[in-house]
Amino acid sequence: MNAAHKPLLALLACCCGLPHALAQGYPAKPIRFIVPFAPGGGVDLIARTIGQKLGETWGQSVVVDNRSGGGGNIGTDMVAKAPPDGYTLLMGYVGNLAINPFLFRKLPYDPLKDFAPITIAATAPNVLVAYPSLPANSVKELLVLAKSKPGALNYASAGNGTVGHLVAELFKTETGTQITHIPYKGNGPALTDVLAGQVQLMFAAPGAVIQHVRSGKLKALAVASPKREPGMSEVATFAEAGYPTIEASGWYGVLTAAGTPRQIIDKLNQEIVRTMQLPDVKERLAMHGYAAVTSTPQQFRELIRSDLVKWEKVVKASGARVD
Repeated sequence: MNAAHKPLLALLACCCGLPHALAQGYPAKPIRFIVPFAPGGGVDLIARTIGQKLGETWGQSVVVDNRSGGGGNIGTDMVAKAPPDGYTLLMGYVGNLAINPFLFRKLPYDPLKDFAPITIAATAPNVLVAYPSLPANSVKELLVLAKSKPGALNYASAGNGTVGHLVAELFKTETGTQITHIPYKGNGPALTDVLAGQVQLMFAAPGAVIQHVRSGKLKALAVASPKREPGMSEVATFAEAGYPTIEASGWYGVLTAAGTPRQIIDKLNQEIVRTMQLPDVKERLAMHGYAAVTSTPQQFRELIRSDLVKWEKVVKASGARVD
């Protein structure tokens, strides 16, 4: 070997071992966990649950940083532009990763190119609920009623382009019915008016409505998931009603900036998967209507890819635009 080559080979060997060394020492400082929505919602709950457990295991602070605005785009973009070192995480959601690309004319990030998926963390299906006096107790009865009075029934959502709005648009497309959209500024006001009987229908996460269903203030007509919900096992799925294509489970997952060393991605995946399998974590999420679900990084990437295809069709059919 030429003596002149030895320093170069030594440098290459050092560089090749750098990712492994980084992973071995990771995390060596506090981790910033960005939630691109306001405190108090499902995305925030799941992030804080994961952050607390990671902090306890690794002895490093995991600081949950709520950066809401732009329908989740502001906080999401912060992670896309962060250094690829695993110290800035994103609590992703179907809305900011698979729906926003079709609602906004210009998105500052690419959901597939700008992020390194780590794992899915939780899912929650959408439940179709109705005001108790509505004369329909099943999907079949609702369709008969809706088709007898096209456009007379209405449904509430948290706003144009939100998951609740688009699931309802999917329902309209697949069943050939006309129901009128009443958008609100947030889930809270929308649900309040459904509970008051001002609006008749709403698609919502189980955690938001399960107590109202149990108390009789609302009735659940169907759940948009492949299987019945454990906490609402008496509620049939849309598939059981003859509409298997009405499947719209909200998913939540952890990502970081693209280019982060694979060893760090794997270390995060291993620990977050372990965290989501803990009985107390599963129980805490279940109380709020979420199921702890995990995946490999590649499986999470494929979920984002497939949902981009799915929601593009729904958004275009609905005509929804935010800007």
